[in-house]
Amino acid sequence: MRNIKNINAGWLFSKEAKAAPSYLPSGWNEIDLPYTWNGTDGQDGGNDYYRGTCFFVKEIKAEDMPEGKKVYAQFDGVNSSCKVYWNGKEICEHHGGYSTFRAELEDVKAENILALAVDNSPNDKVYPQNADFTFYGGIYRDVTLIGVPENHFDLDYYGSPSIMVTPEIKGSNAEVTIKTFIENDDDCKVKYEILADGEIIASTVGDEDDEVKLTIENVRLWHGRKDPYLYTAKATLICNGEEVDEISTRFGCRTFRIDPDKGFILNGEEYPLRGVSRHQDRPGIGNALLPEHHKEDLDLILEVGATTIRLAHYQHSQCFYYLCDEAGLVLWAEIPYISKHMPGGYDNTITQMKELIVQNYNHPSIVVWGLSNEITIAGASDPDLIRNHKKLNDLCHKMDKTRLTTVASVTMCSIDSEYVHISDVLSYNHYFGWYGGTTDMNGPWFDDFRKKYPKKPIGISEYGCEALDWHTSTPIQGDYTEEYQSFYHEELIKQIAERPYLWATHVWNMFDFAADARAEGGENGMNHKGLVTFDRKYKKDSFYAYKAWLNPEPMVHICSKRYIDRVEDVTKVTVYSNCNEVELFANGVSVGKQTKGKYPFFYFEVKNEGETTLTAKADGLEDTATIRKVDTPNEAYIMKEEGAVINWFDITMPDGRFSINDTIGDIMSTFGGKIAMVKILLKIKNAMTAGKEKDGKKGGGLEVAGFSMNMGMIKNVYGMAKGFTVKRVFSMLGGKFTKEQILEINAMLNKVRKPSK
Repeated sequence: MRNIKNINAGWLFSKEAKAAPSYLPSGWNEIDLPYTWNGTDGQDGGNDYYRGTCFFVKEIKAEDMPEGKKVYAQFDGVNSSCKVYWNGKEICEHHGGYSTFRAELEDVKAENILALAVDNSPNDKVYPQNADFTFYGGIYRDVTLIGVPENHFDLDYYGSPSIMVTPEIKGSNAEVTIKTFIENDDDCKVKYEILADGEIIASTVGDEDDEVKLTIENVRLWHGRKDPYLYTAKATLICNGEEVDEISTRFGCRTFRIDPDKGFILNGEEYPLRGVSRHQDRPGIGNALLPEHHKEDLDLILEVGATTIRLAHYQHSQCFYYLCDEAGLVLWAEIPYISKHMPGGYDNTITQMKELIVQNYNHPSIVVWGLSNEITIAGASDPDLIRNHKKLNDLCHKMDKTRLTTVASVTMCSIDSEYVHISDVLSYNHYFGWYGGTTDMNGPWFDDFRKKYPKKPIGISEYGCEALDWHTSTPIQGDYTEEYQSFYHEELIKQIAERPYLWATHVWNMFDFAADARAEGGENGMNHKGLVTFDRKYKKDSFYAYKAWLNPEPMVHICSKRYIDRVEDVTKVTVYSNCNEVELFANGVSVGKQTKGKYPFFYFEVKNEGETTLTAKADGLEDTATIRKVDTPNEAYIMKEEGAVINWFDITMPDGRFSINDTIGDIMSTFGGKIAMVKILLKIKNAMTAGKEKDGKKGGGLEVAGFSMNMGMIKNVYGMAKGFTVKRVFSMLGGKFTKEQILEINAMLNKVRKPSK
């Protein structure tokens, strides 16, 4: 039988070495896996984290090798390219930082050296290369040794578990097709068994490489969070009458379909997919997670009440897929074909998709394979991009006839483009109300899509906005306050709830995550759109908005607990609760009772005098908060952007006049504002042209949030841009304008009257 040994402990690491050694070097850093070299510099901003080749070495003595005629090293995640060396000889090369791969270890000596050259440097062949997250280098998942006999279940095919289980529901039973893959299968047979709660309920014996069919009578269905029941399929390889190898996998029996009118249908029942997207990284350790980290993430996602997770933007740990199987969460799994199409990356997209499918085929939680994310930022007409997607779509259908394909399209991609209609189902990443536009644009956009393409299932793959520990009683788009994030998600919840046809909706994001190129919100290197902070310690108010909406367990939560000092005489207090009635008390005196309406959001007006203890009560539950009357605003609540060209306190805002803190849409609503905006846009265009000429390129282009945009694209997203403040536009231009130039534009806007109320 196979023997498996974890070898995470006792490695040596070097960033300075020039080559992988064939001996045990001195002076290297001693580490244990999992490990990334970007745990600090990949999270502190500046887009200057180390991307290059580093080296890992471990000595393995013969007596420490697992017993077996053949021994393989299995690597569960090495980012992003690597070469594996065994006693100085290169034995394997792998491109793709998020999937499992294996290498056979031959010619075992008394003392052996296993070495890896791991490379996360930029290139034009391996995805991802352009994306809004940090590409942590390292061996950041487990490394194990697998010892097997001469005859064994195959270990060489794209990191596959060598067993594929395909249940088909037939009435009250399930017909289960099981296929295994075998290396050196002479005179061998396979015994197949299906177990329920540890008891064998069906079995048979088949020839090598044959697939068999077994029947589960009165099958218990895997039914999402309601009943995530799992069976076990076990295969035992028998050669010359002896059992020599054994593998097993858990699986679930379920049916699903995606209806353009009713959304997701699980086992014949409407089962709304409302949930979150997940990035996996954490402070200081990046992607180098331990099982307890995955479990904590899952528990938080379950608490919020999600029924689905989009696992962005790459293959996640098998540990997490197993947890989702057990919990009944429905998954979208995808490859990191993201943001920028690379003609030289075609082969890599195919390889990464093959690995994703064969390594995850048996997970009942997965229902769609994601082909790409926001890949049309530079346009959707590239014939090579279209060809790449058609090949991926065909590959998915050929390898897996039980699941559908999808893409996450970006707002500026036309709904009429060929790209949008390649996959079986579709979702869009929309940020109306954050990156542009207003929150009320979200729902109508999807209604318009559905009206034009009524047979195409449509969903929301990303929506969200950023929040840090900034606070205000008058939240506005782009202020990074917890209060605006709460308002944004309240509005989106209302619009989603009114549209059951949305096949799945995924908040971006469940957790804050590192994006070293970012410099906004007052903390560089981070994307703060999470419902929970990066360290998983603080649940933002928007977390509780979803918990009140999605989780049936009774709860009550007072918002803005970190917003204590307030200047207004009467202040708004928001309470989230899924209970039918909420009563709010101020220093023990009832402010009033409210009965829940259509949505679980309660709004109270409270006198702000001295220091007030607020208590919300509902169904025997209660929550408390404190507010305090102050004369002047507490500046600790107001964002000050580190390294910002201009901050809020630099800007003059005369009464009744425009400033750069006003939105483009408001400014354009007046004749004088239109003239001013034309002048501003000309300045931007000139800066773009000058930038291109400086780089020796023709045409006007612009780097916005790390991505190249041209004037045509800017015109296409004008509807979104109307919601931007002028200040926000300049902050996204990456320092192309000085503080003095921006203040000059502000002074110009100060001369333009706002329309009379």
